Amino acid sequence: MQGIRNTLDKTLNLDQLKSFGLVIETGSFSAAADRLGLTQPAVSLQIRQLERKLAVRLVERVGKRAKATPAGVELLRHTHHIETAVENAIDALADHASGVTGRVRLGTGATACLYFLPALLRGLREQFPALGIVVSTGNTDDHVRRVEENSIDLALVTLPAAGRSLSVVPVLDDEFVAIGRSDLAPLKARVAPAELAALPLVLFEPAANTRKLVDRWFAADGLQPQPVMELGSVEAMKEMVAAGLGYGIVPRMAMAGRGAHPGLRVSQLNPRMHRTLAVVIRRDKPVNKALRVVLDAIVAAGKKGRAAPLATRPKK
Repeated sequence: MQGIRNTLDKTLNLDQLKSFGLVIETGSFSAAADRLGLTQPAVSLQIRQLERKLAVRLVERVGKRAKATPAGVELLRHTHHIETAVENAIDALADHASGVTGRVRLGTGATACLYFLPALLRGLREQFPALGIVVSTGNTDDHVRRVEENSIDLALVTLPAAGRSLSVVPVLDDEFVAIGRSDLAPLKARVAPAELAALPLVLFEPAANTRKLVDRWFAADGLQPQPVMELGSVEAMKEMVAAGLGYGIVPRMAMAGRGAHPGLRVSQLNPRMHRTLAVVIRRDKPVNKALRVVLDAIVAAGKKGRAAPLATRPKK
């Protein structure tokens, strides 16, 4: 074995490692080629070259799927660490560049994307024109998984969010409010679970953390809401309520400032309910200049947003 080790080239081709990982992930050379923008023969050649370099067989066919051999499984254990080390090295070098440059991948929920991030992102673009921020929307669980996989750099999500490899930094407490069309049986200034449960409700879809918080609010009074609609967009919810199709429970930020809707009346919940938005990032993530300015901007905007007032109610 020692003799074999001495004959191996100690360098590895990162493109070959990436192709190998995708072949095993997708179970197909052609699917991996599509993901990489290469031809299937080119990917096959990369795998053969990697196998020759390491003097072991890495891939075998089981039925119609490409599977890792025992040696391939062992290589996969190290491939993730290699990719992470390379990315961390590149990120660390960004600190030595002049100014703030580079790209930051940010995941968040649709509501925060609509009402919390626009002004923040505009300010960052004006201050750091060479900084690129790629924003994707989704639910908390999906973003936490993507942060753990390092496919995004950080996420702004609704708690709870947990993971042993994650750092979770609370940013903003956002109160929930009830909304109803102001000219159709308007809600009282403060509304209780039993009062809302008796009404047609337009709520968030069940997979959202915000919906889980709403369900727990009702459950504390022994109630289970039976919504007439379950939607993934807070703007869609507001429009359905404005059309007179029901009453909604939404985060306060969706009704404050630019989110105010002239046809809707806002009421407090009794007892009050709120969610916590937090930044989630890997503990081992190198925080370069680009990532630092984005983190600092989110925290600063969160502190400023705590004082955001409710939308003004229409006069009776």
